[in-house]
Amino acid sequence: MDNKSNNVDSRLQNAMHGTPKLNPDEQRKYLGTFRERVALSMTIAQIKTRRFEKAFVNEMKKHSDYQLLINGNIDQSLIGPYMKAASQISLKFTIKTDSIYTTRDQDLALVLAAKESLNVTDIDVAHFETEVSSPEITHSTSLLDRLKNSFRN
Repeated sequence: MDNKSNNVDSRLQNAMHGTPKLNPDEQRKYLGTFRERVALSMTIAQIKTRRFEKAFVNEMKKHSDYQLLINGNIDQSLIGPYMKAASQISLKFTIKTDSIYTTRDQDLALVLAAKESLNVTDIDVAHFETEVSSPEITHSTSLLDRLKNSFRN
């Protein structure tokens, strides 16, 4: 009989306060997912600079089976390119517009997450940007440049 009483109490609590969440602060920070599932993240300050767009999109292309979580409380012009890129590679994305997702510079604008635990150590897009934008030395010239040079001589 005591078990039945606990079950009724649990149902009443859930009805009044909603289903309890596991690590709600963590889920709020990572746009509704757990830190262990995050492969890549970008802050509001980083998305405003537009410096990391190429690095983030490259990672999205590598992991088209992941999901993109977007802070929908920021300006559409900032998140538009990422939504377009996600659509082009058939990457699922969710726009989070709840008031709990704030728009301070240190808050997250974008989160690329898996369905299961990844445990990636460094998820900041700045880490990936340096890998992507390392200078490549190329000595070849385009066909057009070679044609131009041949007429000059």
